[in-house]
Amino acid sequence: MRTPLRTTCSRNTTAKRTMNSSSKSDQEMGLESLPTRQPLVSVSVNFPKFTRRVLILGVGPLARDLCQTLLAKRAGFTEVVGFLDKDASRVGERLVNPTIIGTYDQLFEIAERYQVHTVAVCLEDRRAVLPVQTLLDMKAMGRDVVDGHYLYEEESGRLSIDHLKPSALIFSTGFRRRLLTMLLKRALDVVVSIIGVIALLPLVLVLAVLIKVDSSGPVFYRQMRVGLRGRPYMIWKFRSMRQDAEQSGARWASSEDPRVSRVGRWIRKWRLDELPQLINVLKGEMSLVGPRPERPVFVQELRNTIPYYDLRHTVRPGITGWAQTRFRYGASKEDSHVKLQYDLFYVKNLSLALDLRIVVHTVKVMFMGEGAR
Repeated sequence: MRTPLRTTCSRNTTAKRTMNSSSKSDQEMGLESLPTRQPLVSVSVNFPKFTRRVLILGVGPLARDLCQTLLAKRAGFTEVVGFLDKDASRVGERLVNPTIIGTYDQLFEIAERYQVHTVAVCLEDRRAVLPVQTLLDMKAMGRDVVDGHYLYEEESGRLSIDHLKPSALIFSTGFRRRLLTMLLKRALDVVVSIIGVIALLPLVLVLAVLIKVDSSGPVFYRQMRVGLRGRPYMIWKFRSMRQDAEQSGARWASSEDPRVSRVGRWIRKWRLDELPQLINVLKGEMSLVGPRPERPVFVQELRNTIPYYDLRHTVRPGITGWAQTRFRYGASKEDSHVKLQYDLFYVKNLSLALDLRIVVHTVKVMFMGEGAR
């Protein structure tokens, strides 16, 4: 049983007395075999005061995903010192890059030894195993103790839906729909769409001629999609595929889809095929920014295999979205799974500032010709 909060001085004194008494106690605690901390890159060595050291409590999928995200995004500024597990026999096992360096009982001693700034709690089942008193002591002493889901969301820009319990979403601070924010968002949708329809009319006429000359069939393409609250509606696009593209049934589109026409490949590269959806925005069926709408046949398939899928239908679908600015072109169930993680991040953190960030990135993609994603 741990005692209540103690001062840093008493902790250090106790630690020194224990280390000097006998090496046997160190062996019993498993501290003698702790590996030397290895910095990610040379920046961690040259500028240690700028490096945030993170200790991950847990060894499950969330712990690994968080570690990989931190290593990829914060290399040189964040050092993952290692993982802690309840099973002492796994100490020394390598999970990603750092190893399992101790057990839950050694949390405080290891945090002191490695000068940890942040403890990320990534336990799948916290009942009866969470070292509550130690975490409370560390929090009160100024160390960051954060939920692994929150840190993963903050660093990756997506929600870890596979390891997320409904209670984490229910009691989170997100999913706020302030009336003023939603009114301004709708007003901007209408104003920008009206200006866009008028300003882009010459371009629309040019594209219509090019599409008609390139291949037989209509200029515009209509398709049923699932919108706000799961209601179906008809989406409008410039036709970018052959007229007989789906004779064999619905198929996932891909970045190098052979069904795409010559002009279609060009307008998809610059995302011009989405311009007719400004009409959908004016009708209130879509927004400029939101999760991209999906076809009913795919929605039915995905909602049965991906957790929380229908949460993306709690906001209007968009011409562009957070997933489109952060992930490659989605062409499979696996890609849809990843894109939903980004979509739910947007749904949870919806704001005008986030919308502006997405629009700026989308405009950049259009001018750079990086292609639809």
